[in-house]
Formats: sequence, C-alpha cells, structure tokens
Amino acid sequence: MKHKILIVEDENSIRSLLKITFKNSGYSIIETACGEEGIEKAKLEKPHVAILDVMLPGIDGFAVCEVLRKEFPQMGIIMLTARGQDLDKISGLKLGADDYVIKPFNPIELVLRVQALLRRIDDMKSKKETIIESYPFKIDTTAHIVYKQDKVIEMTPKEYLLMKIFVENKGKAFTRDELLDLVWGWDFIGDTKIVDVNIRRLRRKIEDDASKPIFIETVWGVGYRWRKPGEKYEKYKKKVND
Repeated sequence: MKHKILIVEDENSIRSLLKITFKNSGYSIIETACGEEGIEKAKLEKPHVAILDVMLPGIDGFAVCEVLRKEFPQMGIIMLTARGQDLDKISGLKLGADDYVIKPFNPIELVLRVQALLRRIDDMKSKKETIIESYPFKIDTTAHIVYKQDKVIEMTPKEYLLMKIFVENKGKAFTRDELLDLVWGWDFIGDTKIVDVNIRRLRRKIEDDASKPIFIETVWGVGYRWRKPGEKYEKYKKKVND
C-alpha cells in the first residue's frame, strides 16, 4: 500500500512541484490550497503525513496542525515556513508538528525528510509486543500507547519515542545531539532547540507540574534523563498512593 501524503499549500507552483516530486517517488497524493479543506480531506483520506504551509487563506497552518494532531496522534506533520521565521518554527512544534522546512527548499530534501519520518513511524508499528513500566507509567509498544495510572496520554510520534527512550534508559543522561539522532535521525537538518521544545511539550503531558518535573530531569550542561527511583521519586509515589 502506498503511503498517503496530504499537501496543504496555497501557492499553485509549489503545490504542483511537490505533487509531481512525491508522485515520482511512489507516494499517493492528496492536495488542497486551504486549511479547512485540508482538515476535511485528512478526516476522509487519513494520510500518513501532512505537509502544511503556515500561511494559508482562511485558517492558517498552525490551526490545521492543532486539529490534525488532536484527531490523528500518530500522523506525521511537517510545516513549511518562511526563512528566518523562528517564531513560526517554535509555534508549529508546540502545536504538535514533527518537523519544519524553510522556504525556499529543495523538494528532494522534503521527500527525504518524509521518508525518515515514515521509517520511524513504521518502525514503531513493527516492534514486538511488550509493556514497559516505570511507575506510574506503562508503555504499550505494540499499540504505541502511553498510560499514566491507566489513563491514556495522547502523544505525537516524536513524544512517544522520547518517552520510550527515557523509560528504557532510566538514569542515563542524553545530550541533545544524541536525542536528535535517536528520534529525528542522523540526517536531520535543523536546530537542537527542537529537542527542548518537545521535552517541554512532553513534560506538560506527563508531569503533574511541568515547572517542577519529577520524571524528566534537566542535566545542566548536558541534556536530559529519566529520574531513577530515589527520595524525590518515592515521595511522589507515596503522595499519589496516600
């Protein structure tokens, strides 16, 4: 089965170029020039990856990204943003985008990014069934679902991978570059701050108070690690169970 790619881009020349490039690379294409129709087509066609321009007529790419991420937690989302618009990049990542590409861009680079994203998504689906536990969390690696005290936490593919890596390596400090390689791939072209943005987003989902994290520790000058059981962890566990 061909992977489906949704392209939401209002510039005809760019949309046509992407359509031809992705078709020639063996993908099935769904296209539209506006955000509202993009959402409707996504609900109908259920694409594997959505490529969203930030500047769209009607609702913008950020709004489309937010809707799609809530509706399809496992969908890959790549934002197209103007050169130098750092705020656009950060806003898109906060709303659940997996990656961004700066205009003007080489369409072949975008195809390669989509391929890398799909490989990571497909790899997660092909893992052997197992449950990974770290109180109060359980990770079902077959269904790719994270539970906190038996309640499902909705996560993007990147957030899921970060969570899984941390829980499988309790106490190990990862640098931002290591997390980039493990989660985004060695061929990722971008700023390491994408790691920080996703960590902040993940903390908001799993921590009781993201400003005082219990589980994901910041290791100053290095990166991040999952806290090993200890005094602070046991106090949290006692508080929950009391």
